[in-house]
Order: sequence, then C-alpha cells, then structure tokens
Amino acid sequence: MKPRLSTKRNVAMTLFEVGVVIAIVIILVVVLLPMLANSHRKVSKLGCANNLKQIGLAYRIWEGDNGDIYPMGISVTNGGSMELVQTGNVVATFEVMSNELSTPRILVCPMDTARIETYSFSGLSNSNISYFVGVDVTNDLNPQMILSGDCNFEIGGVPVKPGLRSFWTNDPVVWTTNRHGSIIGNIGLADGSMQSATVVKWKYVLNFQFTGLATNRFAIP
Repeated sequence: MKPRLSTKRNVAMTLFEVGVVIAIVIILVVVLLPMLANSHRKVSKLGCANNLKQIGLAYRIWEGDNGDIYPMGISVTNGGSMELVQTGNVVATFEVMSNELSTPRILVCPMDTARIETYSFSGLSNSNISYFVGVDVTNDLNPQMILSGDCNFEIGGVPVKPGLRSFWTNDPVVWTTNRHGSIIGNIGLADGSMQSATVVKWKYVLNFQFTGLATNRFAIP
C-alpha cells in the first residue's frame, strides 16, 4: 500500500509578517508598561495610607489603655517613650506599641526603597521605619495635630536628616519625589485619621491655626 502524500503545504510566516508581529509586541509593551507602573504606584499609595491608618488606630488603642495619653506623653519608667522620643528616637515609640501594631511591616511604606521590612520588633531600627513621630502629640484633644507621616521631606532642597527636627509655618518643607512619584506625602493626625498633603497643603497643616502649635517637632527615622 503506497503512503498517501499530503497535498497541504507547510505554512510559515514571512520575514515581513514576523517583523509586523514584533512591532506590535513592542508597541504593546511601550503602551502598557506606563499604565502598569501608574497602577502599581496607586496601589502603593493606598498601601501607605492604609499603614498610617493602622498606625493611628494602634495609637488610639494604646491611649485607651494608658489614661488617654499617647506614648510620647508618658515617661519611660511608666511604659511610655517621652524622654527618648524627645531626643529624636523613633524606634522607642513603636516598640512601646508593639502589641497594638501587631506587625512591624506596616512601619514601611511600600514605595520606600530605602527601608527594609522586618517581621520582628526585636532589633527594630530606623532602617525598618518610613514614618516620623509627632513628638508633642500626647493625646487626641486636638485632633488636627500631626501624629505621624512620610519622613521623606526636605527643606530648601536639603533632605531632612534623622533625629529631632522642628518645623515652623514658613519653612520651605516639601516631600521628595523618590517615594510617591510626586511632591506629595501622607500624614496621620491625632484623631487617627489620614490625609494626603501637597506642598501647599503641607504649609497649611504646619500652620498654628491647624495644629495649635507654633512649632511642630518631629522625630525622624
């Protein structure tokens, strides 16, 4: 029995067709990558905002168990962080609230590539924290006092260094663009709420009429 010969011809793409396919793929990559990047940035901003909300909630829970006072208003000998945070020590405050925070991972902004997430409060350091602490916020009686927020700001083009820093209403404070992709940042207020702040709004929230303080002191990690 003779083998049957197929009458079908092998179909192969021409070089022109291959070139067209490659060009389409390149166009799709060029178009979709920025969209994916923007989507990732939006998700990361939401992650940062969610972190600050959880941190604010931890403050409120801790306050409720300690005479309605935040750690910054209670002496170290009584379980707070008052003396330490006034030297610019950020770690002490978050260590005091370790039970309320549950995990130290929420102390790192998803867009902060300079910090490293840790799963343990043991050995917690500035390298594991993206957010400053409002040194003078001892309770929630003034709900608009600045409790915490993104620490990646600069004054007059100079990045703010770790430690205790004082900010006045007219200080040219702006956020750097290396965290959220624009001159914008997130802040947590004394009532546990969170706000996103542009440069204009940042100057407003530093104002005495907003916080009730002529000078805002932050402990920067």
